[in-house]
Amino acid sequence: MVVPSTKAELLEAIATTFDRLTIDLARGSTDRAREASLAGHAAGTMMSPADLVAYLIGWNDLVLKWLDRDNRGEPVDFSEAGFKWNELGLLAQKFYRDHEALDWVSLLARLTEAKTRLVDTISARSDAELYGGPWYGKWTKGRMIQFNTSSPYANARVRIRKWLKEKG
Repeated sequence: MVVPSTKAELLEAIATTFDRLTIDLARGSTDRAREASLAGHAAGTMMSPADLVAYLIGWNDLVLKWLDRDNRGEPVDFSEAGFKWNELGLLAQKFYRDHEALDWVSLLARLTEAKTRLVDTISARSDAELYGGPWYGKWTKGRMIQFNTSSPYANARVRIRKWLKEKG
């Protein structure tokens, strides 16, 4: 898939990768959703399909938080307060814990809700705001959104498809 460089392309990338992912997630089994049988986001750890969805929810919520803080003229903590970019495995584990009480169906609904809120906030922005200049280092706002939404959706789809194939 081409790296988005406009709002329309970003929205298309999110829609396409999310739709493909949700088809595969729907094939997952509720009774195996908490089975820690996938390689985790931190080296040497394991996670469940539910943890994978929690990870996506966590990143979607984090991107929304970044955009909200930016809208209010407040400083944005990239990646997240208390976590450095080289500690993303620890951040992933936090996301797993944040959503461990949710069942499979609730996790999937929560992911869809977060994605819808992202689409709404992206839709309210101009191409100039999203791609007109750097936002974090050399990266535009649109590119930072893409790095943390459609790219993880695509990665998660690869992981869940492999899991479905291995686990039947």
